[in-house]
Amino acid sequence: MSKPVKQMLVRDFESRFEGQDDALLISVRGVSSNDTNAIRQSLAKQDIRVTVIRNNLARKAFEGTGLEALAALLRGPNALVYGAETVVDVARAIVNLARTYPDVELKGAVLDGLVFEGDEGVKRLSKFPTRDEAIAEAVTLILSPGRNLMGAVKGPGGRLASIIRSVEEKLEKGETISRVG
Repeated sequence: MSKPVKQMLVRDFESRFEGQDDALLISVRGVSSNDTNAIRQSLAKQDIRVTVIRNNLARKAFEGTGLEALAALLRGPNALVYGAETVVDVARAIVNLARTYPDVELKGAVLDGLVFEGDEGVKRLSKFPTRDEAIAEAVTLILSPGRNLMGAVKGPGGRLASIIRSVEEKLEKGETISRVG
């Protein structure tokens, strides 16, 4: 491949992956072309893209970006999987697809500069909460002491209100109220 063609491919990779700091690296070696198309279509429905990359050209394109951490994993045929809301969503989708297509090799992922290597790393990443899930957990943790305090304050007041209500009902019926000793 000539130098101008390589430079054109590097520029293409740079433009495709611009602003992309988190991604997943897989290998589809051994996966039939029909299965590869099915995988791509399934991922496209979830707004996830798959780009087959040339390792040396990808290394050059990744320089100075968040994807640079993946350079150490670029051995053999690779495809970069990216998109969706977060790389956690991408990892979940790929792990689910890997059950159906066992020849898909999970090579690794990068999230905020942290590399998750191999099959186990990607599976571990897929179990992380997404951004929305993490926010929901944080809100729950922040609000739970307030709820507990409200329950503690409301509990005795509720019992007192119940006693007053029963006394009021007895008085309305004309019953006498006996003293509890």
